Amino acid sequence: MTVPFTNLLHRLDGRDRALLQRCVIDAMSPRWRTALWRVITHAGGAWMTILISLGSSVWPFAVAIQRTGRTAAATLLCSHLIVQIVKRRVMRTRPTEALATPHHIPVPDCFSFPSGHSCAAMSVALPFAFGFPAAATPVLLGAAIVGFSRVRLGVHYVGDVLAGQLIAIATFGCLAALR
Repeated sequence: MTVPFTNLLHRLDGRDRALLQRCVIDAMSPRWRTALWRVITHAGGAWMTILISLGSSVWPFAVAIQRTGRTAAATLLCSHLIVQIVKRRVMRTRPTEALATPHHIPVPDCFSFPSGHSCAAMSVALPFAFGFPAAATPVLLGAAIVGFSRVRLGVHYVGDVLAGQLIAIATFGCLAALR
């Protein structure tokens, strides 16, 4: 049973590496393109996601926004704890080390799986998408683009991004079920 599972992981890792090589910004790309992807990736960073979730939770005169902000903050906190536990258990090296790919932003730590930025962006996007259905498409699309930016900038594999987003979805679902 171990051999087929190991073979599956090996094949998935190979595909992950091939996808990264196709998506990462090359050295000949214009500077403005790299700068744009950096701005996008920072939208899913800790400061921005914490600011959005906590800022909206104290938004005056809008109870729906406050409730959504509190849900986003809870989802963000719980999912971030899960991401950090999984990162330290799996210990997948980043593409910058494993493949010597170019990276266009500072690498936050040495572990790649799962993507914390992708998880954080989705953790904040989901409560707002469910709380305000009219905004669901742009909000979820924005979270997906933040995830892709991590691959584009060379600091995560596609599988890392998908795993981070799945952790956010599962966390949001569990918290919603507890209500």
